[in-house]
Amino acid sequence: MSAPLEVNLTDEAQLPTLFGDFRIRGFRGERPGDEHAAIYVGDIRDEAILTRIHSSCVTGDALGSLRCDCREQLQKALAAIAQEGRGLVLYLQQEGRGIGLASKVKAYALQDTGADTVEANVTLGFPPDARSYTVAAAALKALGVKSVRLLTNNPVKKAALEAHGVKVVERVPLPVTTNPHNERYLETKRERMGHDFPA
Repeated sequence: MSAPLEVNLTDEAQLPTLFGDFRIRGFRGERPGDEHAAIYVGDIRDEAILTRIHSSCVTGDALGSLRCDCREQLQKALAAIAQEGRGLVLYLQQEGRGIGLASKVKAYALQDTGADTVEANVTLGFPPDARSYTVAAAALKALGVKSVRLLTNNPVKKAALEAHGVKVVERVPLPVTTNPHNERYLETKRERMGHDFPA
């Protein structure tokens, strides 16, 4: 049996945002370039911490793309955590559900010609979802989080964290907005990937 993953926590700093005042702390996995961030408020060394495990999305989070729901989920998670006064977001560098930015753009090109998001990834030789939550589980342990209330519409993410020893006491859904550019994407996530969107 392999040894559990260890993460190295880096310095922390203040992070004032549009949603409230947070702290930010970097953490590194075992591979070069495996760098992520924990964004949190309040004392998170406790049970039932409101938590979002968010994979990076340059096109959505940074550029405001309407093709996905990533930015909206991140912003709603930050707002909910700020309102509660305690919680965290683990921001993982797993662009394009783990396939990387350049491959994600290739997947977009395939979607432009009719493929859905699952078909595009598979055509490029990737699984529909190539993300790993090993580093997220290790980071939660290193940060002293004992159990989480997970902000996600994806039951598979809950199961993946639990498989790595994370106690998930509740899955908290995040409402998302449908628009003409993401309608098929959201439908594919619901029908083919098992996402459970709130009404």
